[in-house]
Amino acid sequence: MRTKICEMLGIEIPVFAFSHCRDVVVAASKAGGIGVFGAEMFTPEQFELELKWIEENIDGRPYGIDVIFPTTYQDMSAWKDASLEEVIPATHRDFVEDLLNKHSVAHLPEDEEEDMVRERLSRGRGTPVEAASMLEVAFKFAGVKLLVSAVGAPPREAVERAHRAGIKVGGMVGAVEHAQRQRDAGVDFVVAQGYEAGGHTGEIGTMVLTPSVVQAMGDFPVLAAGGIASGRQMAAAMAMGAQGVWCGSVWLPTVESDLLPEVKAKLLAAKSQDTLRTRAYTGKPARVLKSGWSDAWEAEGAPKPLMRPLQHLLSRPATKRIERARSKTLISTPVGQVVGQFRHELTVKQVYAEMISEFIDAVEGMTRLLES
Repeated sequence: MRTKICEMLGIEIPVFAFSHCRDVVVAASKAGGIGVFGAEMFTPEQFELELKWIEENIDGRPYGIDVIFPTTYQDMSAWKDASLEEVIPATHRDFVEDLLNKHSVAHLPEDEEEDMVRERLSRGRGTPVEAASMLEVAFKFAGVKLLVSAVGAPPREAVERAHRAGIKVGGMVGAVEHAQRQRDAGVDFVVAQGYEAGGHTGEIGTMVLTPSVVQAMGDFPVLAAGGIASGRQMAAAMAMGAQGVWCGSVWLPTVESDLLPEVKAKLLAAKSQDTLRTRAYTGKPARVLKSGWSDAWEAEGAPKPLMRPLQHLLSRPATKRIERARSKTLISTPVGQVVGQFRHELTVKQVYAEMISEFIDAVEGMTRLLES
């Protein structure tokens, strides 16, 4: 299967595997697709260690990185030496503490929680400062062949530097006008991500968004994302003009995924209705698996989530505590509506094999319809 996007990146299968787990990224690239490693969860130092491991284990296969270039955020520069109490309103801190106490979630060691907050403030987490730091790390590694902007159009200077290094650049979009802005910024392709997707999403569904972006962009390469985890869905996306697909949720319950067993169990038992879009984690609308945490923030009388990155500054220590406590009620993860299709734990290689086999069957089935 050779599409323009395959030729651009030197891959055999136009299935992009987004993950925050290095093992998934490596397995995807080895399977003939391309793994894309999300930088959001890491400090620059941690990110560098992860990329070093990927380079040592990926056997020379291409891989990419995914970085957030926010356009709306709270300026944190004046608070780089502040404490959580100084930057987060007491109403929000008390709300979170009451919720965690209700579910018997213990505190992190005091120094660990303080270090987490201090690190996020001092490095400008969730701001362009962080994005620039991550790019400096990525440009050290020869195996990085792709840079994707998860949120916002990348700065022109970042795109130009990537191109000089032989790195292709993509941009996630949720509307036609977003795609046009990404193209104007100099990216090589866009990913039309529909409402069904996990994580940060827009308001338009994949079946409407993908052909709209394809039509508006002409010959410019477009990937489809959101609600795609099978070969049938991949065939539908490519019938709408996409040159490949971007998948994230399907890798969460795989053998290689580093999610906690409790989270994988919830994913494999979930229905498509068990997700929602909420600002309760990052301050921007993101689709996640419903949990006691999201229920509490959506309830009447709950405080309004803060602007990015303050809400993430509040939620990150809390989610770390929830994970440490293995709280089945509160634990969650970003995931798309396609979660309702997941019933078995497979390897990444098996997911790829099943997708391609089902894709071929779907295309042959449509061909028979034309011939009948």
